[in-house]
Amino acid sequence: MIHAIGTDLVELERIKSIGIERFKQKILNEDELKEFNDINHETRKLTYLAGRFAVKESLFKCFKSGDKTANYKDFSILNDQVGAPYVVSKYTNGYKVHITISHTNLYAIAFVVLETMV
Repeated sequence: MIHAIGTDLVELERIKSIGIERFKQKILNEDELKEFNDINHETRKLTYLAGRFAVKESLFKCFKSGDKTANYKDFSILNDQVGAPYVVSKYTNGYKVHITISHTNLYAIAFVVLETMV
């Protein structure tokens, strides 16, 4: 059964204006930083960062009635062996989390569905 949905759209230029290095320190946790640091292309670094931010904002929308103590680094948005994103977090225990991320030259978008495990 679907518990909640969330979506977020991020302008890549907004992240560029803040600064990739500064922004990554704010939203990426240790596991995500490892993936990020393995990326060699600057545009791909930007889309990776924007996609993770969009997913985390989407998750916050899903948990709108939660205890409000979670922060960006409490959610790891990683890629499996075929490149599909997945989430690791104590806040998602008991849920099946469906994530999709897409981006263009201007935007990154994420859509999240939380499904109860009943």
